[in-house]
Amino acid sequence: MQLFVNDLTVIDFSYLCPQRGMVGESWIVDIVLDGSLNEQSMILDFGRVKKQIKRIIDGAVDHKLVIPTEHPFTQVTHHDDGNSYWVDFMRPENRSIHLFCPADAYAFIDAAEVTMGSVTEYLRAVIKRELPDNVDGLELLLRAEEIHGAFYHYTHGLKKHDGNCQRIAHGHRSRLYIAIDGVRSPELETEWAENWRDIYLGSAEDVVPLEHTIRSPAAQHISGRTHVSYSYLAEQGLFELHVPHSENYIIPTDSTVECIAEYLATTIKQQVPNASVQVTAFEGVGKGAISHA
Repeated sequence: MQLFVNDLTVIDFSYLCPQRGMVGESWIVDIVLDGSLNEQSMILDFGRVKKQIKRIIDGAVDHKLVIPTEHPFTQVTHHDDGNSYWVDFMRPENRSIHLFCPADAYAFIDAAEVTMGSVTEYLRAVIKRELPDNVDGLELLLRAEEIHGAFYHYTHGLKKHDGNCQRIAHGHRSRLYIAIDGVRSPELETEWAENWRDIYLGSAEDVVPLEHTIRSPAAQHISGRTHVSYSYLAEQGLFELHVPHSENYIIPTDSTVECIAEYLATTIKQQVPNASVQVTAFEGVGKGAISHA
């Protein structure tokens, strides 16, 4: 007997990729459980699936940076404070990425690359440990939202957030709608999606001088000429990031989806001052903000 739940949750996260750098993603999760009926004549109560298993999946990957620990670029060092890690992703040609974050900000996967397959195997192992004995099999399907039109992958951190959004490197795969005088503009949507493809969207107030950060020995070679440095103290701890200039975009506000929509609308308005502008910015799947200028 099998029990299935489609659209169980959406995991919004980022991962390290040797070619693309830090990539924001949003994957929808479907689940199938295989097993015998329990004393309630169920494999597992739907309420328990939706609460317990969703909680396990979200706690394992959602709003985290996924690290491919088996890739040769990856270096992980435990800090003396007992709770934080340096992660150095030693891409060549001044494209290395360096982080200092609390342990909960990462998901360490025993794989050479982050793919739907490697994340599926990681999640399956985590979930199986908490399933009842009558559940014999577990199938997970991770899938991206079908988007007809422009979209982009971005990573950010929200230090003022009281939840896991404060983690400095989590992200989303997001569609984008831009309308001029009420008519959508695929050209502008594509232009901005290309500008922000695989981008880190940072807040100006979080930029700090390189020498004011806690760098690992592996990050001593970088400079302000090659990298942008971010640092902030949030409820979960100290977060720091060094990202290549070419994969970074600084906005003057926080990088909430509301601020992103407003930034795009006001920036585009400067190009078409006599027209009305509407921007619908998505944050992952099925949610976002609308701004007018």
